[in-house]
Amino acid sequence: MAPSGMQPSVVAAAFYALAPGSWRDYWTLLHPPYTVWHLSYVLLGAALAPNPDPRFVAGALLAFFLAVGVASHSFDELQGRPLGTRIPSAVLVALGSLGLVGAVALGIVAASILGPWFLVLVAIGAALVISYGLEIPIVHSDVGFALAWGGFPVVASATANGAPVLTTLAAAIGASLLSLAQRRLSTPVRRIRRKATEVTGSVQYRDGTTEAIDAARLIGAPESALRLLWLAIAAISIGALLARWTAS
Repeated sequence: MAPSGMQPSVVAAAFYALAPGSWRDYWTLLHPPYTVWHLSYVLLGAALAPNPDPRFVAGALLAFFLAVGVASHSFDELQGRPLGTRIPSAVLVALGSLGLVGAVALGIVAASILGPWFLVLVAIGAALVISYGLEIPIVHSDVGFALAWGGFPVVASATANGAPVLTTLAAAIGASLLSLAQRRLSTPVRRIRRKATEVTGSVQYRDGTTEAIDAARLIGAPESALRLLWLAIAAISIGALLARWTAS
């Protein structure tokens, strides 16, 4: 739903967004492809450990789903309704709060097994969710996004499962760079999808032919890459973890 006085965008708010209303808003709110993408880093972090503990893997997946998929996205939707959902603000606040509390609770349970030191990572994770939801620039920037939703899930999961430090650092850097690439691809797409009311123009080629430019053509290439990348990251992470489990 466009804010009062504003024209609707020329295309849907996201390629995974459904028509506004009812249960469809909650599907859109979860950003399913991107949530799976960032949960894949949890699996990747676990796969770095010699013997990943299924309990910690499952707990980390649920915690990051609640923190990123539910809490962060709910708080973010409160900031100007970028996805155009019709979910009441009170419901978004409740979802975000419950998601964050659930994620922190799971972190505390993990700390009771791993040791109090793990509470540092729990606190960092909670701070990242709140900071992102409040659109604090240092976290809401490209680099902040990459570190928060790329590097941090790898570090938290790898640390919980006892992965070597240097291996964890290398993988966290790789995940951060992938998330940075995701951000660089998605930012111009989001700008057109959520803010543009008209896209016009053309490309003149040397052979004299002309190609019209519209919204679909501008977002087609970067979005095609994004549609493939989330599947690729998920497949790689699942494969790496299964390889570790079947080899142990």
